[in-house]
Amino acid sequence: MKQKNVWQKYDSKKLKALEAFCEDYRKFISECKTERECTDYVVADLENAGFVPLSERMKGNDLLRPGEKVYAVNRNKGILAFRIGKKPLEEGINILGAHIDSPRLDVKQNPLYEDGGFAYLDTHYYGGIKKYQWVTIPLAIHGVVVKKDLTTTIIDLGEDENDPVFFISDLLIHLSAEQLEKKASKVIEGEALDIIIGNKPILSDKNEKISNAKEETKEEKEAVKKSVLAILKEYYDMEEEDFLSAELEIVPAGKARDCGLDRSMIMGYGQDDRVCAYPSYRALIDAKDPERTACCILVDKEEIGSVGASGMQSLFFENTVAEIMALTGNNSELALRRCLANSNMLSSDVSSAFDPTYASSFDKKNVAYLGNGMVLCKFTGARGKSGSNDADAEYLGKLRSVFDQDNISFQLAELGKVDLGGGGTIAYILAKYGMNVIDCGVAVLNMHAPFEVTSKADIYETYRGYLSFVKSM
Repeated sequence: MKQKNVWQKYDSKKLKALEAFCEDYRKFISECKTERECTDYVVADLENAGFVPLSERMKGNDLLRPGEKVYAVNRNKGILAFRIGKKPLEEGINILGAHIDSPRLDVKQNPLYEDGGFAYLDTHYYGGIKKYQWVTIPLAIHGVVVKKDLTTTIIDLGEDENDPVFFISDLLIHLSAEQLEKKASKVIEGEALDIIIGNKPILSDKNEKISNAKEETKEEKEAVKKSVLAILKEYYDMEEEDFLSAELEIVPAGKARDCGLDRSMIMGYGQDDRVCAYPSYRALIDAKDPERTACCILVDKEEIGSVGASGMQSLFFENTVAEIMALTGNNSELALRRCLANSNMLSSDVSSAFDPTYASSFDKKNVAYLGNGMVLCKFTGARGKSGSNDADAEYLGKLRSVFDQDNISFQLAELGKVDLGGGGTIAYILAKYGMNVIDCGVAVLNMHAPFEVTSKADIYETYRGYLSFVKSM
């Protein structure tokens, strides 16, 4: 089946709306490089749109009414937002669910050391990455430091043009004959992904460099480390032991950019899966008076299995829906189960885009193409569909009807050839409630690389599809 390119069906009015939407999206992924930053950004947008904290509504005695908008935050790393619909919650809700964590490098809890005249931060990579892609590129440090007195310091260093950046060194080509004989997975190993953060030793009280090697103490041999600690103390009031209770993430430095002479694409870090998270919550904000209650889920930890208290496998979603139901006057466990079982969900996650350079890795008939619209993945998993949610034909048929009604361009795709690998999303976790779930999102080129590429047309068409889903399912 031949798919029509989305650009070819847009008139000037839609093209203008597309560019405006994608400009807002580009700002979002430029400013939101961690799950905490995403959460803060989305909360601000939700509150500007009239959403109120669920915790505030729980303090009163009034029931939630159709049209009300509430949200709940999970450990500053995830959000649930709801628009209360006209129909009873027992009839189910329409859910858009995305994740806001992305592959990166995490700073270890005892990270700072000096070697060979450099100060380093020791890291542990997070999620699936090609480690060799992270060397020699400018890096930034984002995160929080929580001290023993529970004061929190926010770190955002490397993004402003006046900020310093950081990097991981690589062996010069002139000496790399042995290195180039290694497999790609071994060229750069995990313990070699330590970032260089300084090279200047601390100066003496007389502003003279420590230079007499015969008289150097152990502390003087770590003069570069001491210099870094002095800077951390001056600018962040941070001691070395404060790394123990810090969450610092190393991400590519720099803003997302328009890509291509025609500016048809966006290149930026973390588009898996923030390219689906952004249109998900925007669709919830823009949906006016839906018949069924609508929900947007933005969660953490998908890249490492959706585990932990901030991941989709936690009970935060289920518990929050129970609170919502109680506030609508139905505190029954059975009603909660009915609500979840009767719900519809789009697991808003990305798909791999066809790359002609590596065409042999894809089934050309069953792959997503940049510019061809929103992507539906009936199943994910690996090889023999292992670990996948497999949406049923009835649900797909209903979605086709809804999307066709609103002239939404969509394509069906798989994640590469059958025996080459695969991937997973949060879809199977929500499917355990018995609800309808399918993966639905944007095609991404260079997935999990420091800089990923998406089509503006796909981003906007996915937003339109999510809006159609919320209104019509």
